[in-house]
Amino acid sequence: MPQTKPDILSILRGEHVRFLRLQFTDILGLNKNVEVPASQFEKALDGEIMFDGSSIEGFTRIEESDMLLKPDYDTFVVFPDELEDPRRGRVARLICDVAKPDGTPFEGDPRGILKRQIERLQKLGFDNLYAGPEPEFFLFTRTPEGLPTTETHDAAGYFDLAPIDKGEEARRDMVNVLVAMGFEIEASHHEVAPGQHEIDFKYTDALKAADNITTFKFVVKRVALTHGLHATFMPKPIAGISGSGMHMHLSLFKKGENAFFDPKGQHQLSKTALHFIGGLLEHADGMVAITNPLVNSYKRLTPGYEAPTNIAWSASNRSAMIRVPARRGVGTRAELRMPDPSCNPYLALAVMIGAGLDGIEGRIEPPPPIQRNIYQMSVRDRRKHRVRELPGTLREALEALQKDRVVRNALGEHAYEHFLRAKRIEWDSYRIAVHQWELDQYLAEY
Repeated sequence: MPQTKPDILSILRGEHVRFLRLQFTDILGLNKNVEVPASQFEKALDGEIMFDGSSIEGFTRIEESDMLLKPDYDTFVVFPDELEDPRRGRVARLICDVAKPDGTPFEGDPRGILKRQIERLQKLGFDNLYAGPEPEFFLFTRTPEGLPTTETHDAAGYFDLAPIDKGEEARRDMVNVLVAMGFEIEASHHEVAPGQHEIDFKYTDALKAADNITTFKFVVKRVALTHGLHATFMPKPIAGISGSGMHMHLSLFKKGENAFFDPKGQHQLSKTALHFIGGLLEHADGMVAITNPLVNSYKRLTPGYEAPTNIAWSASNRSAMIRVPARRGVGTRAELRMPDPSCNPYLALAVMIGAGLDGIEGRIEPPPPIQRNIYQMSVRDRRKHRVRELPGTLREALEALQKDRVVRNALGEHAYEHFLRAKRIEWDSYRIAVHQWELDQYLAEY
């Protein structure tokens, strides 16, 4: 990939690119961008494009609104023609860090928050955190007017094939576009629920993994649109069937070696791995508001749908919040199973690092791993393994976040305050709304 301004300018000219998108995310993880024409390419690459930060959720007040977009040259990519109609002019993309007018990093920039946590782990002697996300999504039909519905376009199940899986063609087009944009796709398949899909891409360092997730969500939605479908990363769009998660496979590397692997350790896990898992378990209550940030997220985190509801870990059991897959050596990792794809990936990975490092620094020992179905365990056994329940609503999750100094410090006070304010408004809006369930339950009876 090009890493210098002259390299990028040469490609922009050679590929006849007419528009450059400068991409970033708001505090909620929604993709935002400023698009500039060819006449502004040099200014954009110099990080001199400004935008109004007061209009972006979680950024600044109106009296201090000017923000700069500082492009990361490593994220440069020209969109394939399948993504943008070349007849209107080819389009390229750069992911940006957000800076203040004086050029200093903006403390509320989600990408910058993740960078600070990566710097923290590197100061402790680690190379980086590597993350392998598994985002799931639904494909729904649209109305003749183009509005999304919750009607699935197929009746397929896990690993089913066409013609039952009518999303196969759309999914293949998504994979083709992602590969053209530099992704290394490992697998794509139909998921458990009708209309539900998963595309897995290779693990990478934490910052690139977060960048990849934001790009992935954009591509999936855009390609679905060309097929007349609506792609949603909403965690639980339909009651009574499985919701969409985003399991995150995590491992720390040190001097080029997997720091989670120890052939002589318990389950061949190093003390670093155990303490990192201990930190994740210790701070799970505080993290979940970030990893599962919607009112709807907690409709997924219910028993019976393969989503974890208990704070526990296992070397095999999929009912636990953290599972250690069987592979060892360079592939040793912890799979965190509660996050969902509605989260801001930069903030989610930042709090995972913050919690894990607190476990390493504080030598937090996890309880014994659980090798059987947690839902079938007695109260006594749950106490023995120190099993707690995850918060059951967004309100409970926000209360836990307020009490967790480690997670708050990982976010920084600016992001924490703005996130909490936005989510309190969301919860209150949900709380005072009258829902169809209430009408069905009470209208005739009372």
